[in-house]
Amino acid sequence: MAAVATFALIHGGGGSAWDWHLVAPALRARGHDAVAVDLPSEDESAGWEEYTDAAVRAVGDRRGVVVVGHSLGGFTAPLVCVRIPVDLLVLVAAMIPSPRELFADWWANVGYEESGYDDVFYHDVPPQLAAEARRRERHESSKALQEPWPLEAWPETPTRYLLCRGDRMFPAAWARRHARERLGVEPDEIDGGHYISLSRPLELAARLAAYAAETQ
Repeated sequence: MAAVATFALIHGGGGSAWDWHLVAPALRARGHDAVAVDLPSEDESAGWEEYTDAAVRAVGDRRGVVVVGHSLGGFTAPLVCVRIPVDLLVLVAAMIPSPRELFADWWANVGYEESGYDDVFYHDVPPQLAAEARRRERHESSKALQEPWPLEAWPETPTRYLLCRGDRMFPAAWARRHARERLGVEPDEIDGGHYISLSRPLELAARLAAYAAETQ
């Protein structure tokens, strides 16, 4: 019998735990546990430590943890890996920070170029679901985005980068370069846009479950 993994699902900028509401049950249907984290994005007093605390509390005493960070969640996900035992870190269409880097500096440091599309988030999400996602968007007003990313080096946790081939926020060609330059890894690829958790949740859950199986 395959071991049960606990997926700690960390949303991106402006998001919430709701972003994973289709992925989490799909992971549970495969026999795993899944915990969607709500980060304190709108708490002006919350720094990276408080972001990490939120994820650690959500995981609790569960074991076999796979931390998944989407988009801006790529800043928080590695921080969890130095606080609790984590078997695998998966970055999905994610930003990869460097030691002591400021969020505001990241864009220029990584040579980010906009795709030119008006809708970079929800273009391939079913319209009703996209409308609900827009309604639920939150402001990023925490002090974390004004703080240097606190780690001095990337955690030793095995790390996978999964890019979305149809991503208009972080286009595939740019994401490939980002993963190679920042992590020295060749990224994996999957069809779908930036919000693959809403547009292709079953495919994403299948890929995450496959990753977990590889750690056993």
